[in-house]
Amino acid sequence: MIGWDLNAALALGDALGIPPVAMAELLPLIEAVMVRKLNEEMVANGGPGVSH
Repeated sequence: MIGWDLNAALALGDALGIPPVAMAELLPLIEAVMVRKLNEEMVANGGPGVSH
């Protein structure tokens, strides 16, 4: 995984009433952690598309 669709994430934040400034500040940080954790999990499980 390389990242999120940030336009969709910003639209979701807007729909939830989250201020755009907060979304712009927090989304990159949250995205970086999620991408790193998902990639670690994929490696630990034998890569994408591999089921155990």
